[in-house]
Amino acid sequence: MVSAYEGLPGGVAVSHLSVYDWPATDGVCGGTPHMHLTCSEAYVVTGGRGAVQTLTASGHEVTPLSPGTVAWFTPGTIHRLVNEDDLRITVLMQNSGLPEAGDAVLTLPPHHLTDPETYASATRIPLDAPEEEQERVARARRDLALEGYRALRDASGPEPLAAFHRAAAALVRPRLAQWRARWERGARSAAAATGEQLDRLEEGDLSHLAGAVVRAEQPSAYGKFGMCGRLDVYKGD
Repeated sequence: MVSAYEGLPGGVAVSHLSVYDWPATDGVCGGTPHMHLTCSEAYVVTGGRGAVQTLTASGHEVTPLSPGTVAWFTPGTIHRLVNEDDLRITVLMQNSGLPEAGDAVLTLPPHHLTDPETYASATRIPLDAPEEEQERVARARRDLALEGYRALRDASGPEPLAAFHRAAAALVRPRLAQWRARWERGARSAAAATGEQLDRLEEGDLSHLAGAVVRAEQPSAYGKFGMCGRLDVYKGD
């Protein structure tokens, strides 16, 4: 028997994002370009104005973002958030928030993608450091990722993007077992619970309705330095 799923619907997770207003070398304010390998992600724009730049094998696109916009993309989409006027977003993340828990590779130049430790040394934010130091590191890794992003965007032919895909897959391979366990506890468990409830209803068994519950949660942390901006995050998985 499958137990009732107690997480957010469908095994998603949410965070509240205030996109960085730090100007980059190209004069554009915004976040760090990166890609997810197994998770889709959605933006529900709650305030301000901006855009998301995306890069896939199909090319480069820019999607405007304003209050009420819902934009989403699938794994393999390199994305860069642009803040034009106090852009604020509620982010919906597949697989119990895995995009903020490991499923993200920044578009660093290739020599930073050779192995997990080299990559980590260029991207790790020291959580025990003063906020000013955390901001310095977050800005530095954003600018480094923009260097790699521009090279991929401006490249001729598909090989540079394909090479980034290969490097990203190699970087995350040691963590795939952990990701699979998270998926099994989350999205897979949620889908299985729905299937069992449908089976019960077909048989006239309404017992799961008597176990209905209501839950609420406040953010577990406010203003964390994320890839795209300052994050209010929830406990999650």
